[in-house]
Amino acid sequence: MQYPPEISYREVAKTTDIENLIHEKVDKLEKICDHITSCHISIEKPQEHMNSGSPYRVRLDVRVPPSHELVARREPGDGDLHDPLDLVIRDVFNSLERQLKKITEKQRSEVKEHPQHYASALVDKLFDDYGFLRTIDDRQIYFHKNSVLNNDFDRLEIGTGVRFVEEDGEKGSQASTVQIVDKPGARPKNK
Repeated sequence: MQYPPEISYREVAKTTDIENLIHEKVDKLEKICDHITSCHISIEKPQEHMNSGSPYRVRLDVRVPPSHELVARREPGDGDLHDPLDLVIRDVFNSLERQLKKITEKQRSEVKEHPQHYASALVDKLFDDYGFLRTIDDRQIYFHKNSVLNNDFDRLEIGTGVRFVEEDGEKGSQASTVQIVDKPGARPKNK
């Protein structure tokens, strides 16, 4: 973390146990995401006597590049009247932990793809403006030059690894959105 966590208390006694719990939970957040830039924790007890719910308000604010601000909080009146402060703090950190996992998965491109839409293949045959792919399960799939992303048709050669979306065409299965994933060689030079 670029800056140490900022912890503020209002109408709540600062104890070593609470400080240790917060630092332990912040360390756990840093294990999930090693590029957190700041962390602010605010703990307060706005009312002394309440009829229902926890008397504590805990807010946790974490910033993650490039421009994500994650917030988790628990307001007075939420939960049980007898929830101790440490339980309230744990709940808030657990909530933020789930948010942080989602953000880091997206940033690491670990978002689940749907295998029924994507397949892997190698270029098997090439012609002037179309070709055929050989899939992992040894099927031959037609594709047109216009289906190749980034105008990369000219970069294709026999054996180039691609991924694609399979769809039904007029004469059976065909590939759309063909994308090069393993290409020996470079782009052709513009003349």
